[in-house]
Amino acid sequence: MTAVRNLIVNADDFGASSGVNRGIVDAHRKGVVTSTSMTVTGQASADAAAMSLDNPDLAIGLHWDVWGEDEREFDTTDVAAVRAEFARQLDGFVRLMDRLPTHVDSHRHAHLEHGLLEVFAELVEPIGVPLRGDGKVTFVGGFYGQWEWKVTDLSHVSVAALTSILRTEIRGRWTEVSCHPAYVTDDYLHSVYLHERETELATLTDPAVRQTIVDEGLRLVSYADYPNG
Repeated sequence: MTAVRNLIVNADDFGASSGVNRGIVDAHRKGVVTSTSMTVTGQASADAAAMSLDNPDLAIGLHWDVWGEDEREFDTTDVAAVRAEFARQLDGFVRLMDRLPTHVDSHRHAHLEHGLLEVFAELVEPIGVPLRGDGKVTFVGGFYGQWEWKVTDLSHVSVAALTSILRTEIRGRWTEVSCHPAYVTDDYLHSVYLHERETELATLTDPAVRQTIVDEGLRLVSYADYPNG
């Protein structure tokens, strides 16, 4: 019997702006996004929490963020500060959502710096949810329009690119494909990753992507489904 291959399509940055929020919700309602990661430090986090009430099937995790779009400084080598900030942001998530996150990751993979993965594994263990990079769910991050910092190449977020990922890189039982769909709005023009997000949104809602998931026999699920299935 062929093993079930569970696919999670997770959108980062929920709460960062009104356009990010709308883009993620549209990519969920009209496309293949099943989960999202909320930045509780984002200017539109309260709006994101409100929108989640109308989208109960969208699993929502914590997107730990200490840098934003390069406007803040944070020393990730200060483990005590990391622990305190994680506790603060987890409390913020619970206040906004009235529940724990379905998973945990971080902006620009900050939790993977300076050997912090072990620290985060300890912090997340009581919650009992997957942490990006802990091996429970294979992470695939190639669907991204800037493989070189600040150098845009939209071919990496095209329909052809995503369908190729779905055909060749979803091998294990649980896999996350990350994405960053959004609409460009005036409250987020400082982001270094901006217009690429609208291309991602168009790709994630293209019928060819969903058809590829069907053709490949993938089971489209969310982080709320882990570890069942």
